[in-house]
Amino acid sequence: MAKKAAKSDRKTVKGNGGETHQTAGGEVPTLTTKQGVPVADDQNTLTVGERGPAALEDFHFREKLFHFDHERIPERVVHARGFAAHGYFENYAPLDKLTRAGLFQKKGQRTPAFVRFSTVAGNKGSGDLARDVRGFAVKLYTEEGNWDIVGNNIPVFFIQDAMKFPDLIHAAKQEPDRGFPQAQTAHDNFWDFISLTPESMHMVMWIMSDRTIPRSLRFMEGFGVHSFRMVNAKGESTFVKFHWKPKLGMQSVVWNEALKINGADPDFHRRDMWGAIESGDYPEWELGLQIFDEKFAEKFDFDVLDPTKIIPEEEVPVTPVGRLVLNRNVDNFFAETEQVAFCTQNIVPGIDFTNDPLLQGRNFSYLDTQLKRLGGPNFTHIPINAPKCPYHTLQQDGHMAMENPKGRANYEPNSWGGAEGGPRENPQRGFHGYPAEEAGTKQRLRPESFSDHYSQARQFFISQTEVEQDHITDALVFELSKVDTVAIRARMVSHLRNIDEDLAKGVAKGLRLSPLPRAADAARPTRQDLKASPALSILLNQPETFSGRKIGALVSDGADAALLTALEKAAKKEGAKVAYVAASVGGVKLSDGSWLEADEKIDGGPSVVFDAVALVLSEKGARELAAMPPARDFVSDALAHKKFIGFTEEAVALLGLSGPDDAGAEGLVPLDKAGDAARFLTLCRNLRCWTRA
Repeated sequence: MAKKAAKSDRKTVKGNGGETHQTAGGEVPTLTTKQGVPVADDQNTLTVGERGPAALEDFHFREKLFHFDHERIPERVVHARGFAAHGYFENYAPLDKLTRAGLFQKKGQRTPAFVRFSTVAGNKGSGDLARDVRGFAVKLYTEEGNWDIVGNNIPVFFIQDAMKFPDLIHAAKQEPDRGFPQAQTAHDNFWDFISLTPESMHMVMWIMSDRTIPRSLRFMEGFGVHSFRMVNAKGESTFVKFHWKPKLGMQSVVWNEALKINGADPDFHRRDMWGAIESGDYPEWELGLQIFDEKFAEKFDFDVLDPTKIIPEEEVPVTPVGRLVLNRNVDNFFAETEQVAFCTQNIVPGIDFTNDPLLQGRNFSYLDTQLKRLGGPNFTHIPINAPKCPYHTLQQDGHMAMENPKGRANYEPNSWGGAEGGPRENPQRGFHGYPAEEAGTKQRLRPESFSDHYSQARQFFISQTEVEQDHITDALVFELSKVDTVAIRARMVSHLRNIDEDLAKGVAKGLRLSPLPRAADAARPTRQDLKASPALSILLNQPETFSGRKIGALVSDGADAALLTALEKAAKKEGAKVAYVAASVGGVKLSDGSWLEADEKIDGGPSVVFDAVALVLSEKGARELAAMPPARDFVSDALAHKKFIGFTEEAVALLGLSGPDDAGAEGLVPLDKAGDAARFLTLCRNLRCWTRA
């Protein structure tokens, strides 16, 4: 039974950036540090000026993040479930006018890379297809040290200030009293926090979209999230945002598929990546840069330091500068995937930070996390984390130290010359931070330029196709239906009214929420003049290829051998694979008397794990399969999930058709002869038949 929220005696006010401040009073005690010091502001980091860098003296921020970083032993607090692989980054052309970073100086230069993909909220044993943000972290072993681009498959984030990261993750994770639900945000605590955090509304649109249930890790974009600087040899700075564009295009599953895939194969994404690399079908992405200067930053409608905002690609195009190829699986999961340490602070000469307050906090928090999770300060001695270029430090000892400076000197300056004296600083080759001028009052104050929380959320929603908008609506209804407290549901709908009225009405209808709550108070009114950005839609950017995908061919004894040969040939030409599903994993005897081993038994190879299906059956085989519930589910799910279905005349009854003439226009393709296989594969390039009723 749904619960009503208790009347709160917390006073709620909006801050300078539109953030929510709830203050003590009455029976609500004053928040303190663990030393008992009262806290005046738990929403904002101490900065130098509104848009300046974070101050190291912020003891409340440091204590809060320190504790959060050390909450899990030994599992990662977030990104616990991951998959990683080795590869390389290849530079397209010299970028010396933009950056002095060595990996961008020569055409064709290759830099070793290690990439880890992950879910965020789930624990190590959770399923791959949870509705969740995906981590997309790239470690580049450059000749000038390790550079980590620690991003996600979504270009924005929930919060604007790292001070709130522990609160966000605590709210998203399993509720502390009961220890569930995990690997999902469909519960009261998450939506309570989100509905009190208007800055999250843009991210809400992304996580409720199909972006958070990708078909494969190979078919999703990656983003650096923050604005960074690139600095050339002259000391000139340019702003950049990092994008990873998948060569095979984007593709997602529908929610019902995600649920069933998690049941059929909770390791679906990991198995898919491992198999692709092992077979030589190497996943590939292009690194693209959005490049802009101070002049653009000043005139842009939103603050480029705000991590809850994007710069639409229509305003600043993404320039391809190189490609990332993954060509080798790990030798040992624990030694590599589990022990790899990514830190946003790991940059190289020619790359520099901005004053993005979330980035400033991440730079502190990640290193602290590694110190705890990997046992101490010497986690860089673990091979997967060690630079591949020569390195020389005066740091020594500590837990699990595998190397120490040789010789007499472990300090500098010193009187010992040559090798005996150890390494020295190098003003020419060394890292120089961009000399940005900073001034302002030391204060906790969210920039007012961060206060528009709804305009880009609206822009994202109107940029989606009708199909994608329906999926967002359905996702919100599903998530909020798991929230027991009616007031939280209503509060979320009140925010949706500031994004899109039809969206709010659709969600309210799905929840039987009446009357429609009034729109939430907004720090800034929602802009109606932002144009749709087609680049934000998955379906408007279809790959027009079936390469890298898989057909599930349901076969029986007596299946047409020539047709299956033609299907294999057409799939190979397309760059796709065929997996055979049968009543028994032992296989079937084909029409020419040959034996075909099956890849999956029917109840272990449901259609949800394939991108398209083919029903190549004999009359007897179709009758036998029609009596098997898993076979009926195979077909009914493929129909419901809008997949292209090729079928022989014998399979008509299993499809629920009165005859072959019923098929054709709605993604059902008769396979009467071997030549039909190529036509079927051509249609499969569309990935889904969304017009099917």
